[in-house]
Amino acid sequence: MSANLASNLTRIAAQHPDEIAVKLDDAAFNYGLLDNASQRVSAMLKSKGVAAGDRVGIMLPNVPYFPAVYYGVLRAGAVVVPMNVLLKGREVGFYLSDPQVKVLFAWHDFMEAAEAGAEEAGGVEIVSVKPGEIEGQIFAHEPDPDVADGAGDDTAVILYTSGTTGKPKGAELTHDNLRRNVEIAVGLFDMGVGDVIFGGLPLFHSFGQTCAMNAAISCGATLTLLPRFEPGKALEILERDRCTIFEGVPTMYGALLNHPDRKSFDVSSLRVCASGGASMPVEVLRGFEECFGCKVLEGYGLSETSPVASFNHPDRDRKPGSIGTPIEGVEMKCVDDAGNEVAQGEIGEILIKGHNVMKGYLNQPDATAESIRDGWFATGDMAKVDEDGYFFIVDRKKELIIRGGYNVYPREIEEVLYEHPAVREAACVGVPHAELGEEVGAAVALKDGAEVELDELRAFVKEQVAAYKYPREIWLVDELPKGPTGKILKREIAPPGG
Repeated sequence: MSANLASNLTRIAAQHPDEIAVKLDDAAFNYGLLDNASQRVSAMLKSKGVAAGDRVGIMLPNVPYFPAVYYGVLRAGAVVVPMNVLLKGREVGFYLSDPQVKVLFAWHDFMEAAEAGAEEAGGVEIVSVKPGEIEGQIFAHEPDPDVADGAGDDTAVILYTSGTTGKPKGAELTHDNLRRNVEIAVGLFDMGVGDVIFGGLPLFHSFGQTCAMNAAISCGATLTLLPRFEPGKALEILERDRCTIFEGVPTMYGALLNHPDRKSFDVSSLRVCASGGASMPVEVLRGFEECFGCKVLEGYGLSETSPVASFNHPDRDRKPGSIGTPIEGVEMKCVDDAGNEVAQGEIGEILIKGHNVMKGYLNQPDATAESIRDGWFATGDMAKVDEDGYFFIVDRKKELIIRGGYNVYPREIEEVLYEHPAVREAACVGVPHAELGEEVGAAVALKDGAEVELDELRAFVKEQVAAYKYPREIWLVDELPKGPTGKILKREIAPPGG
């Protein structure tokens, strides 16, 4: 079998061409059609000069065009660069220029940001994806049934992530990384033909891409999409399509649990639910299970680990509040600052080793060497392990803010704030939030004599970053707390009254 991840689609399309692969409300596409569309996308890319190893951007919401383009890129031998549709022009520019993207498939509603980013990156070719128009462009090309051959350690996808240094880093995930992670996800959920997987997680995100889209397509299941999560619509889809598997971040579970009409929907078809992206409050987990009658299994992973690293396995004891135990073929341990494994029950940083660990960060050998030592990936997450080998995350070493399952990196927001003429210093921190887990907050010190309205600062940042990133809570301070070296002490920063 080819090492190319796209071979999963060709295999299932040959075995089950009439099974529904992906649907969006009334629009349904079987495996035969999806495979044919990916062949035409591959031919289209080759006609544009895209060769093996070239990078192709995908800036699409959860629509059926996403898997058609994704697998078309892979079967052409190119590398997928998934992008959040909420990115603004300056962010798009970086996502295109850093990996040297050759072609960008962009959703028609986000063309302004796509065009601004393409111009900043030096004239990347854009394919506008608009229903009713894109079909003509794709089907103008004859199907190309070839699936590019290559090595399992060839890069398949570049997922952008970041530490606290500001600019995102491109995690290079190989065909082997992704294929093995997909196989494990399929096994964990016992997925197969006849299963219907709820597709409300963004497909540009590692969780939705691996555990929903790629897992469904590798086993002949159906993925039913929701472009923008809304609890009432989600409940409607769960009932209408008789979903058997629900995957979401904790805020989704909370939204479903708190929906006033939740009991009027029949979701009895659900047999397993998976949660990741952030820690789920135990009371939400228990409340959801009691209300919906379906067990929730929590897992853990990062973009750099394809993403699944650990899980509460269905056939073992589940411990609420735990991220479970490592998946097959993966090792995890907690270490101190010197790299020594800590004793059971003590807190240390999680290190991960196995088939799921990325090849490295694109064009960043120093960052790669710092993150991966002797095959062990340093996550920056602090945890402890109990007597049964279950991991419990207790804190984050990195200053990452997780807002509703989305990662927000403080330095990126701080850099925008510093561009405002009135701002002298700024520090972004996570502010506890009942529904989102964390809200983005910013403490700002102004230049001498400067004045600014807080709404103006919010709007200034909002114009330049994705909507989920800008700080909803901003407060002014005379000085930011600093240590002896002048480093800002974020642990001492809290909103007034917080």
